[in-house]
Amino acid sequence: MGRVGGINWTVVNQLFAVVAVGLMVASAIIYQRRTSGACTGCGRTDSGAGWTSPEAAARWGRRAAYTAVVVPLLYASTRWAWALGIPLGISEELWEEGKKDNLWIAGAALATMGALGSLLTLGLVRRWGEVFPRWAVGLRGRRVPLSLAVVPATLVSVLVTIAGVMYIRLHFQGAFDNQKDDWGATVPEMIWPVWGVALAAATLAYYFRRRGVCKRCTPG
Repeated sequence: MGRVGGINWTVVNQLFAVVAVGLMVASAIIYQRRTSGACTGCGRTDSGAGWTSPEAAARWGRRAAYTAVVVPLLYASTRWAWALGIPLGISEELWEEGKKDNLWIAGAALATMGALGSLLTLGLVRRWGEVFPRWAVGLRGRRVPLSLAVVPATLVSVLVTIAGVMYIRLHFQGAFDNQKDDWGATVPEMIWPVWGVALAAATLAYYFRRRGVCKRCTPG
């Protein structure tokens, strides 16, 4: 399955697969809540919120957020090396080909944007991710809307996971003739699913910390 009529059906298929897994996980969570007597809306029980409590979520969410920052930096380091004239993970032949078309400069620029974007993940575990900082003219001091952080972070986690799965497929299909010497073209992207999962976990922890009182299980 490839590109047909301008549509990359492989990517579409991967998107459906990720969404399907997400729906299965959501269904399993709801079932677990119902069978354990927990609130189907928030998962809280009479004994407390457990791992979903703000305190617990702050602990494991911090680890997930740091992981989501480190992984894209590892990927970006290879692209920065290429732009600086260091053929890290690729053969001299492939590096020269990319140099002629200025591909490595463009790649470094995109990697830099991704790295800077990954730093925004820290907002999921920092104060400025909950209250707009002083430099946010017209917004400083106001609470950051929950959806403003959760929606884009969730979307990015899905997209990078799909991209990572695609690169894993390309790597094992032998996308490059000299796969052994050109490992830098695919291997750094193969850890993107770790990035996606870590970002999703950090986003979930952020949600647990800020969701407030559940209207479904709290009287009044």
